[in-house]
Amino acid sequence: MKSSYGEGLTPCYTIKGSTAPESWGTVPDSFDREWEAAVCDFEADGYRLPTEAEWEWAARGGESYEYAGSDNIDDVAWYKGNTNGKGSREVKTKNANGYGLYDMSGNVDEWCWDWYGSVDSSTPGSGMSSGSDRCLRSGSWFYEASYVQVNWNYNSRPSYRYNTYGFRLVRSAQ
Repeated sequence: MKSSYGEGLTPCYTIKGSTAPESWGTVPDSFDREWEAAVCDFEADGYRLPTEAEWEWAARGGESYEYAGSDNIDDVAWYKGNTNGKGSREVKTKNANGYGLYDMSGNVDEWCWDWYGSVDSSTPGSGMSSGSDRCLRSGSWFYEASYVQVNWNYNSRPSYRYNTYGFRLVRSAQ
């Protein structure tokens, strides 16, 4: 990611055999085998998408609420019930969770690095090793309350664009 380079950090992603974003070309808007084969170096200190496990840990905020920061959805989330399905809202206008993170439930769907698939106790922390869809978490302004619960996930093709999709960047602890 360009932010990693700009801050002198080691890039996490390798696409088309390179960690340099300028050599990747334009981000595709349809299936692209080379982009789908991107590799993430979790040891690098640059910015990346969180794994699904990292996302859920952050969303829970050290607490056990149904939504990220509360059992009362209206305290912490923008969802169809309080947006009338009319778009995302400004960040930090709802309460934070126990880690001080905002909008971990609702507002926009957040991409995770993991390929979507069945997981069990033997699945590595980075999720499935391959697939056709990546995981999304959080739910959004477009969905009913049950879709913005901390434990809810779903999937989409990485090349698919939709006005409810967003992302949250993380860096590995050093």
